[in-house]
Amino acid sequence: MPTLKLQDVHPLIQHAPSDAGNVSVPALRVLSEITTSLSTDANVEQLLGRFLSTMIRLAGAQAGAVRVITDDRTHLRLIGSVGLPPEMVEHEAIVSVDCGVCGKAAREITTSSWNNVAFCKKQANDAYFSGSCKTVVAVPLMHKNQVMGVYNLFLDEGHTVPEDVRMLFRSIGEHLGIALENARLTRENMRISLMNERQMLANQIHDSLAQTLAYAKMRLTVLSDAMRHEDYPKANRYLGDVEEAVDLAYADLRDLITQYRDRINPRGLVPAIQELAKSFRKKANADVDFLNLVQDVSLTPDEEIQVFHIIQESLYNIAKHARARHVVITFDLEEGQYIVNVADDGVGVQRKNDESSTMGKSFGLTIMRERAAKLDGKLKVESRPAGGTVVRLVFPRRPGNQPPAEHEQPGRNL
Repeated sequence: MPTLKLQDVHPLIQHAPSDAGNVSVPALRVLSEITTSLSTDANVEQLLGRFLSTMIRLAGAQAGAVRVITDDRTHLRLIGSVGLPPEMVEHEAIVSVDCGVCGKAAREITTSSWNNVAFCKKQANDAYFSGSCKTVVAVPLMHKNQVMGVYNLFLDEGHTVPEDVRMLFRSIGEHLGIALENARLTRENMRISLMNERQMLANQIHDSLAQTLAYAKMRLTVLSDAMRHEDYPKANRYLGDVEEAVDLAYADLRDLITQYRDRINPRGLVPAIQELAKSFRKKANADVDFLNLVQDVSLTPDEEIQVFHIIQESLYNIAKHARARHVVITFDLEEGQYIVNVADDGVGVQRKNDESSTMGKSFGLTIMRERAAKLDGKLKVESRPAGGTVVRLVFPRRPGNQPPAEHEQPGRNL
C-alpha cells in the first residue's frame, strides 16, 4: 500500500484547491479517498474511471479521459471518458504512446499542457478541438519513473491548472501508478500460476494416463501377433494385460477429474484437509484422523495448493493400493520446518516388479515429488515398522510467514 508523505502535499494542507474549477474537495480528502480505495477496490480500471470526475473538477476542465499503457508499452488504451463525443471516444480507443501531449507526459514524466490542439484535432479527426477545447493536460500515472497510464483533461480557452493542483496531481499519479503496477503483477502471477498448474496437469496425464495407454497399445501389438499365430494361451494372457491397463487408465482418468474438481476450501488449508478426510472416509470406507499440531498455519495460497494436492494424491494411492483400514494425517511445525505425515496401516510399499500393480502409484509419487520441490521441500515414502506406509513431506517455513513464537507447539511424529 503506498504511503502518503506529508511533504508531498504540504502546500495543499493550508490551501485547498477551491479556486480550480470551483473545487470543494480538500487535497488530503482526495488522497485519503484514493488510498482507501486502493485497499478495497479489486478492479483498478474501474477505480481510475471513478476518479476521472474528481480530476476534472480539480482542474476545472470540461471533459476528460483516462488511459492505461498496453503490455507491450507501445500504445495507450482508453478505459474511461467524461464529456467527450462518442465518435471521438471510438476513434481514440487506442493511440500510440508517443502521441501528442500524452507522449510528452510519458517522456518527461510530469504533468504536461498542450495549448496547440491542432495536432490532436488532426489525430482525432474531430470537430471537438475546433470548438471550446483549447488546452489538453496530461497527468501521468507513474511507478518508479515508468508511466503506467495517463489522465487527459480538456480545458476551455484561457484556463490553466494552478501549480498547487499540479502538485496534487503528482501525488495522485504516483498512488494510482502503484495501483496499476500491482494490478499488472497480479495478472502476471495469475498467468504464471495458471501455466504452472496446466503444466502439472499435462505432466500428470503424460506420466499416468498416457503411459498406461502406451502400455496397452504395446500389449495389443503382441496380442495381435499371438492371435495371428493361433497361440491362444499367450493371446489370453495379453488380452488380460490389455483389460487391466484399460481399467487402470479409466481409474487414473477418474482420479484426475476428481482431483481437479476438488477445490481448496477458501477458508484455508486446515478446513480443506478436514473436508478431504471426511470425503475419503466415505469413498474408501476407512477411518481417517487429522491431527493439526500447528495453531497458526501461515502459508501462501500457492503453498497451500501444493500441500493439499500432495495429501490428496497420498489418499488416492492409499485407496487404490494400500487396502488400509486406518489413516492418520498430521500437520506439524518443528524448528522452522513444516512436517506433513500421511500414514496408513495397509500392505506397505510394494517392492516386487509388478508393472501393472505399481504403474499408477509410481506416477503419482513422481507428481507428488514435483509438488514438494515447488515448496523447496522433500518427500519420502517409507514402510512403517508396525505395518503400512507413511508419506512424509518436509518443507521450510518462509521467513515472511512466521507465526508468533507462542503459537508453536512441540511436534509429535506419527
